[in-house]
Amino acid sequence: MDVTPDNCQITREILTRVGDKWSVFIVASLGEGAKRFSELKRAVGSISQRMLTLTLRGLERDGLVKRTVYPTVPPSVEYELTALGKTLLDPVNGLAAWAMRSKEAIFEARRRYDEAAAQSGRSGP
Repeated sequence: MDVTPDNCQITREILTRVGDKWSVFIVASLGEGAKRFSELKRAVGSISQRMLTLTLRGLERDGLVKRTVYPTVPPSVEYELTALGKTLLDPVNGLAAWAMRSKEAIFEARRRYDEAAAQSGRSGP
């Protein structure tokens, strides 16, 4: 990667959207197929309705998610990944797999760090 101020700014803006925890979970969930809002909320878990709405809007704005409204009573809305959004699945799944493989080592590193910090009188991270 060519590290220039412009490239860093662009990369930071994009990663801020696609790399936040809710976007990652939503993209992974939509990787299984289209879902309604309530299905996404159940799949993601502890996300608030407002945060889910804001995250979906951001993903839609960035061209990663397509929102389809069906003319039913009450209206039915479905979300799915766009072609661009589907290109995120491999990196997201790779990151999730890495996290699962590395969790014990990370927990152990945290324990050692916190123990050393407590012994030296230093506060946490």
